[in-house]
Amino acid sequence: LRGQRQPALSRQPRTMFLLRLLFKNAFRHRLRTVLTMVGLVVAICAFGLLRTIVDAWYAGVEGTSSTRLITRNSISLTFPLPLSYADRLRSVEGVTGVSWSNWFGGVYITERNFFPQFAVDAPSYLALYPEYVLKDDEKKAFLLDRQGVIVGRKLADTYGWKVGDQIALRGTIYPGTWVFNLRGIWDGVDAKTDESQLLMHWQYLSETARKRLGRSMADYVGVYVVRIDQPDNAPVVSERIDTLFRNSLAETLTETEKAFQLSFVSMSETILVAISAVSLVIVVIIMAVMANTMSMTARERLSEYATLKALGFPPGFIVKLLFGESLVIALLGGGLGMALTLPIAAAFAKSVGTLFPVFLVSDLTMALQLAASVVVGLVAAAWPAWKMSRISIVNGLRHVA
Repeated sequence: LRGQRQPALSRQPRTMFLLRLLFKNAFRHRLRTVLTMVGLVVAICAFGLLRTIVDAWYAGVEGTSSTRLITRNSISLTFPLPLSYADRLRSVEGVTGVSWSNWFGGVYITERNFFPQFAVDAPSYLALYPEYVLKDDEKKAFLLDRQGVIVGRKLADTYGWKVGDQIALRGTIYPGTWVFNLRGIWDGVDAKTDESQLLMHWQYLSETARKRLGRSMADYVGVYVVRIDQPDNAPVVSERIDTLFRNSLAETLTETEKAFQLSFVSMSETILVAISAVSLVIVVIIMAVMANTMSMTARERLSEYATLKALGFPPGFIVKLLFGESLVIALLGGGLGMALTLPIAAAFAKSVGTLFPVFLVSDLTMALQLAASVVVGLVAAAWPAWKMSRISIVNGLRHVA
């Protein structure tokens, strides 16, 4: 018999023969295989989506610049800083640019439409953020219109805004209805740039606030944005700034832009740890399901493996069959899960609006999904492969009908 089959095997590559055998074995019990693959697809999709959510929380950190510092009130962000600090900051050695911003906190139609809104000193602020790519004519129109605003592309697409539209915001910190003219829409220089913000003129906010609320709120800013000459000088320049305002009525705390963004992320660190843990638990659960599938497969084919050993095939061949079949199922299910992650993530990002400024499935997440699929396939086949490789021919042939 073996002499008759040998010429057939020599006419085709051994690898192709083995792959055909693995696929036939994998789909011998089609319903079980399909259900296992569905579980893998769901698990890999959920793993990738949860990982992307965690990455989205850190997106603001990844998009920061190493040459920008943030100076705020040392007590809390809720306490402003005097506008007079700007000139003193420019005199600090190592500082090459200074601007400021103030949180506006307006409501667009309903409270559910949340997005960041900052009143900024437009000329100096845009000079510090070259990653905001704005057309020259739109930039000029914004600078000339004190009631003008500019927004990121993602924010404009979310609400269907076009250049020339009027945007009405209901003030919370600054009461009243504020109507702004949309003068420009910027695009990020790369995928990590935040395109979900609205920027308005601080001068317009200051003058209007002075009329409505008095001078007390008009001559203060939320934070200062400071550009430095060298990233390595960040600790030294930060210390110089804080020393300059030490023992003043409004002492400062200066840190890198990355550290400033991380301070917000740290507030949700417990939630992020929980999400990461859940993503791993999902993989472990599907690993157990896959291991059960391979164990059932091995028990059903006990007599076949004993026959192969009786014909002279080594235990290693049986191990290859089980590991190969497990990897075929795991990679097919994992591949489908990876392919579905992209449209699911895009639909999720659209549904949450501007909650996550950047929501993209990273290459690292895709690599982790692939690695998880491979690990599931290997671990699931480990015990059945070891057990079947040690089965005796006599005990195995007892199961032959």
